[in-house]
Amino acid sequence: MDLKEKIDSLRLPKHIAIIMDGNGRWAKSRGEMRVFGHQNGVESVRQTSTAAAELGVEFLTLYAFSTENWKRPKCEVDALMSLLVQTLNSELGTLMENNIRLKAIGNINKLQPDCYKQLLETMDKTSGNNRMDLILALNYSGRWEISQAAARIAAEVKAGNLDPEKINQDVFESYLETHNIPDPELLIRTSGENRISNFLLWQAAYSELYFTPKLWPDFRKDDLYEAILDYQNRERRFGMISEQIK
Repeated sequence: MDLKEKIDSLRLPKHIAIIMDGNGRWAKSRGEMRVFGHQNGVESVRQTSTAAAELGVEFLTLYAFSTENWKRPKCEVDALMSLLVQTLNSELGTLMENNIRLKAIGNINKLQPDCYKQLLETMDKTSGNNRMDLILALNYSGRWEISQAAARIAAEVKAGNLDPEKINQDVFESYLETHNIPDPELLIRTSGENRISNFLLWQAAYSELYFTPKLWPDFRKDDLYEAILDYQNRERRFGMISEQIK
């Protein structure tokens, strides 16, 4: 029995989030520039997204570019933006074939103009797909998202449109980038780093964390299956005890 066949389709995580880490180290180990790792990471995105859709996962969020990534050398940032445009163009067929709808979270209107334009076009062309939502976190960070939500709530209170006494978790979540997306049950990070790096800080409160030493360009379908199987072997209690769950 292969790994895919071992997965219990009735206990799939509805939403999986992935921190795609290790592209630079993968390239460096081969004596190449960092962008070579980013280019080879595209195949991992293709395999992971198609595998998730085939299984029946409803939402897959990929941490593609953080607000902190602007601090990297300009040549690398420019290469990443160019690669994103190229990938959105080349992968449209894969998205359509697999009935995957593309979405994005983050301060996307601050992306480079050609990148922003291509992103909007691809999201529009895939808007009718309904098998799985592939969500790219672009120019995103958890602290940015939470502070933006707080600022919008404050503005609504100041304008008299929101009673501060009525603010609770549900109200706060309605101002987040992910207001129409369920929290991820499983959060995966590649490359052996054991942290979540400012990713979905609010939403990951009860996510199962899975860390793998595999560098992102080497991540394939079987690696996703292994992560899901590990998730399915865990007990999710949400503050309760085992006897209550059973």
